[in-house]
Amino acid sequence: MAKRRLTKQQEARIRHTQRERHRRAERKANLVETQLAEGQLGSEQPGVVQAHYGATLAIERPEDGQVFRCYQRANLPALVTGDRVTWCAGQDDTGVVVACEDRRSLLVRPDLRGQLRPVAANIDQIMIVFSSIPATPLALLDRYLVAAALSNIEPVLVLNKSDLLTVDDPYRTYLADYAALGYRTLLLSAKAPLTDTLVPELRAKTTAFVGQSGVGKSSLIAQLLGDQEDIVVGEISEATGKGRHTTTTAMLYHMPQGGDLIDSPGIREFGLWHVPEDQVMQGFPDLQAYNGQCKFRDCSHRDDPGCALQAAIARGDVLARRLDSYHAILASLAEVSGYRRYE
Repeated sequence: MAKRRLTKQQEARIRHTQRERHRRAERKANLVETQLAEGQLGSEQPGVVQAHYGATLAIERPEDGQVFRCYQRANLPALVTGDRVTWCAGQDDTGVVVACEDRRSLLVRPDLRGQLRPVAANIDQIMIVFSSIPATPLALLDRYLVAAALSNIEPVLVLNKSDLLTVDDPYRTYLADYAALGYRTLLLSAKAPLTDTLVPELRAKTTAFVGQSGVGKSSLIAQLLGDQEDIVVGEISEATGKGRHTTTTAMLYHMPQGGDLIDSPGIREFGLWHVPEDQVMQGFPDLQAYNGQCKFRDCSHRDDPGCALQAAIARGDVLARRLDSYHAILASLAEVSGYRRYE
């Protein structure tokens, strides 16, 4: 079904509304800056970005969990969910962010124009959820692993819907293959309690969940959060005037069992368009071990004579499908860049 086009009058009204919102936000930001310069704001205190809505940030005060609507000073970089900041309280649950701590990790993804956009900061681990029904392409898992490696975030492979697996299901073998490569792996079902399986892996950490639609991410998150999601959405709506489902912004949740969870469609769907070709192999440690051992420096790792990787595959030391994934990623990057080197 074709998307209904807006009339010129509707487009003009939307532009006018956006301009008015921008002016109001700008006036408020200028007022807060003036209050800061004149010493009218409270003392500096730590906080964490719970969500980012346009010109405002939802800042949580760690000591009591209260959420404040804050603006950030113009000299700061773009702040995202998970950032640890220093802020000063104003009036009516408002304030201004004056500084940002160094990030231990930053997850970025390219937008539709190819520009890198930060999504979330200070994530400790990414839970890569997959299943046999619907079948998750292994190449997609490898792409997530590359993205995690280049973002300095530890990946955990979670094979969900274990109740639907047969004894000889190939996905059991796939999970074992990844475990043999040194990756942390979990086998579980969202229909069963997660107390003894997933919950211990989340305590004292900030975690993001990724995976294709239908693999059970939402079911896992719903069980982990309980009614916490509705509580957080209510707090954010009251503080910012906007709800979670009106934007694709990342949201920070505190799990009752311990640990934090950052959830966002932007995280689930991030790609690799921005990754330089020469960095892709960093996400394949099993292949990286043989890099530089080929007979020729410019070896393509296909049918080149003296290829160390092809020799390792022949010996059974490297999985052929992992090299196939590596080549598929390079091919996709070449296509996006406007040229093709791999056919």
